Amino acid sequence: MNQLILTLNAGTSSVKFAAFAHEAAGLEALASGQIEGLGAVATFQAETAKGEKSQYAFDETHGRVDHRVALQAIVKWLTQAHLADGVAAVGHRIVHGGPDFAKPMRIDEAALQKLRQFIPLAPLHQPHNLAGVEAALDVFPAATQVACFDTAFHRTHPFVADTFALPRSYYEEGVRRYGFHGLSYEFIARRLRTVAPAAAAGRVIVAHLGNGASMCAMRDGRSVASTMSFTPIDGLSMGTRCGQIDPGVIFYLMTEKGMSASAVSDLLNKGAGLKGMSGLSQDMRILEASDSPAAREAIAYFVARVRYEIGGLAAALDGVDAIVFTAGIGEHSWRVREAAMSGMEWIGVRLDRQANRNNAELISAAGSPTAVFVLPTDEERMIAEHTVTTAGLAGLEARPPAAVRGASAR
Repeated sequence: MNQLILTLNAGTSSVKFAAFAHEAAGLEALASGQIEGLGAVATFQAETAKGEKSQYAFDETHGRVDHRVALQAIVKWLTQAHLADGVAAVGHRIVHGGPDFAKPMRIDEAALQKLRQFIPLAPLHQPHNLAGVEAALDVFPAATQVACFDTAFHRTHPFVADTFALPRSYYEEGVRRYGFHGLSYEFIARRLRTVAPAAAAGRVIVAHLGNGASMCAMRDGRSVASTMSFTPIDGLSMGTRCGQIDPGVIFYLMTEKGMSASAVSDLLNKGAGLKGMSGLSQDMRILEASDSPAAREAIAYFVARVRYEIGGLAAALDGVDAIVFTAGIGEHSWRVREAAMSGMEWIGVRLDRQANRNNAELISAAGSPTAVFVLPTDEERMIAEHTVTTAGLAGLEARPPAAVRGASAR
């Protein structure tokens, strides 16, 4: 009997999902989709592996669309699509696993309590991840729930890449550089072993460039350093996050501008980055199509930070054998890739501009000492694989979902 594996990525205002059939031959992707605009004007969109699409906006009869309503809508759509009779296990993307969790784990009430303790470390992400877990526990009480941590992949960092120059007591308390996007990096590390085994076994820099953006240095598929640190704000500029910033700017905003800690947090997380610099949009596609000088400058800064971090990560690796671009911008913006790789002969990169503009898998020129790849990431499949392994699904039976208490669905 096929077993349905559901993956959930619950964010502040959205829930992404994917469904896989777990068979003897492995995982088969069945569908994926997302609900956006939670707490406001929510919209649903999904697509099956056969290309059948569904899209609609929630009407006012639903009231406020929260994570529970969103999950009920997902369950109803899966049922109407005749994809499976029930869910055997649910895999959750959890942004923060703190210093303790370096691999996926089953979720029970004790684990949930432990994960709530990490909310102060990721206040903009962790509460919503856990809201997705709580909703899934209601909907699928018989299913195994598995937490997959974005920080776990980076727990192999050496001390110097893991600490701040603060008294050691803070490090012991958990104030350290965690790194994020670990599920994406883990998928790319595995994928690269298939595409280019020799490069994968060496020194690799992966650029996960999307609305959230970071970079990771890997040696033999293991994380050595990352541009994100204590929170997902640090490092590269992003869609709405500022990236690296002098802490003195924060003190200035609070003492001279009278901003509260909450207001500063909103600015750095939601009003900065590409959106803040351009005054136009956080969407790279819109910025690239714009003739606004501010849009040009925002892109230039984004690229400059990518180039800057390549230098630092190369130093952490004592050189580079391969560079990989992934995620929305990394996979689709040839202009960003070209600008980031131009003049990088000093690090061994010779770009094949035509291959890059064609979004080829290998975009470095023949004979380039450092290979440059464009590889799509698949965090949902990574979560599903971890869920199968962690849940030990061989003996599980799929169970029909229960109704969400107090929720209605389209």
